[in-house]
Amino acid sequence: MAKTYSAKDVSVIVDGVYLTGFGESMVEVEKSESNFEPKVGAQGDVVRAQVHNNLGTIKVTLQQLSPQISYLDRLANSGKLVPVSVIYSGTPKETSSATEAYVTKPAGRKYSKETEDREYEFQCLDLKME
Repeated sequence: MAKTYSAKDVSVIVDGVYLTGFGESMVEVEKSESNFEPKVGAQGDVVRAQVHNNLGTIKVTLQQLSPQISYLDRLANSGKLVPVSVIYSGTPKETSSATEAYVTKPAGRKYSKETEDREYEFQCLDLKME
């Protein structure tokens, strides 16, 4: 049976503010490290160590005229820690969230004959992907 994806089922919330005016790539979520690291001994025995690193990144791409551009630039300049959530309400439902995250820097700016996207990266200190 065919399934249907809709970008409108994705919400990004930063400190209670819903982001709007996304660019084509919208949002990316990624952990910084694997959850486990395997190690192979001299005789081929394998053990693994659990990695307790909850760092990760959330990258959002907004259109140049998104109403939240100035808000995210201010957050980047302040260094304030904020909660961030990415929620996909389609099937299967997915939530990626951090209670402590900060915008690493203001987005690069490019001006041309067409509107250009702005990319913001959140460094998440406690990323959970469910």
